Amino acid sequence: MAVSHPVPSPLQSQAMSNSRKKVIVRRFSGDTLPGYLPHASFVRNQSLDLLDLGGRIIPLPLNDIKTVSYVRDFNLSDPVNPERLTRRAFLARPRSEGLWLRLTFRSGDQLEGLAPTDHTLLDALADDAGLFLTPPDTRSNTQRLYVPRAAITELQLLAVITTPSRRAAVAPQPAKESLQEELFHLPLDPTSRPN
Repeated sequence: MAVSHPVPSPLQSQAMSNSRKKVIVRRFSGDTLPGYLPHASFVRNQSLDLLDLGGRIIPLPLNDIKTVSYVRDFNLSDPVNPERLTRRAFLARPRSEGLWLRLTFRSGDQLEGLAPTDHTLLDALADDAGLFLTPPDTRSNTQRLYVPRAAITELQLLAVITTPSRRAAVAPQPAKESLQEELFHLPLDPTSRPN
């Protein structure tokens, strides 16, 4: 007896094939939408498809999005700041490697973050039309941020943070005798006389 299985639609098979992470999308209108997005490469035709908590796909134009916060928890009980992104600037020089950036949004507010210094920076600009940043406080609910290019009016590079280069190991030198010991071991001229 043959058992038939339903064939998933292309949209369902795409949703199943991508690993999705918890996100909170903050729009310029001020509202937030919790849902799921892939880690990267989620922008298509200047919009992203958010999988909401009810299992529906919601297309969101990039022009309406201020930030996408990859979060630990949705914090649905907090309608004002579910991302818990309280610190928007670094208190001191960041310790991790990256490009220390300050973004100014269309709304006038600013945000600092660290962008990667490898090929993923270019991939994000090309594939996702925006930047991925590490926020100033990674111990908060927000672990990673995506900011669409359309949301940014000004971008400042504050510093390039790198780890100190390691010095080449110097071969240990044999211990030298002190100058005084060298003087006592010098051969004396037999014709010399003490004073």
